Amino acid sequence: MALEITDANINEIINSGKPVVIDFWAEWCGPCRMVGPIVSELADDYEGKVIVGKMDVDENVETPTKYGIRNIPTILFFKDGQVVDKQIGATQKAVLSAKVDALL
Repeated sequence: MALEITDANINEIINSGKPVVIDFWAEWCGPCRMVGPIVSELADDYEGKVIVGKMDVDENVETPTKYGIRNIPTILFFKDGQVVDKQIGATQKAVLSAKVDALL
């Protein structure tokens, strides 16, 4: 299951020493609802190796602003606390898995 990430806990998570994948989404976003189950599957597939989480952009405004999130869904891939890749818009699980594998 994907971790709930907020403005309050993001710094602790991205600086945890593990690779991090964050799905920026909103309840009203149709494509976000398509990507959501895939992100949950990634969380299960990479449990213990990668932190996979979701951030609701309606409830958290600081972080999406900081990272220039203008379209959702946007998925950011962090390594050593830095953004190393991103995926904007809905895509297939194989594409996201390849990006996660590149973090390891």
